Amino acid sequence: MARETDQFYHQQQEPNRACFMALREIILAFDPEIKEAWKYGMPGFSFRGKMLCYLWQDKKIHQPYVLWVKGQEMTSPDLIQGDRKRMKVWYVDPQKDIDRAGLEALLAQARPHYS
Repeated sequence: MARETDQFYHQQQEPNRACFMALREIILAFDPEIKEAWKYGMPGFSFRGKMLCYLWQDKKIHQPYVLWVKGQEMTSPDLIQGDRKRMKVWYVDPQKDIDRAGLEALLAQARPHYS
């Protein structure tokens, strides 16, 4: 697992690489029960054994985002559902500082759905 996830991060071009690595650090530091995983060819994070979110980038604009597995149950206006039925995304501008408080608020909002 670590090799695949590490390989993913190191293959990214800057500034996305630094952005993805910072997202990883923030997510893992939020709760000791959050574990890193490699699923569907992308880095993801599980909470209490169930997938919480994934890191990926938009294919057209190459902007990083966090894909929330139980996004339909989350109500933040910062989340975008698009044509997804269940998941929502939270885009991150790699040219700016990550909104750590915003990401932590989303993690806190998602946590109760994993009891």
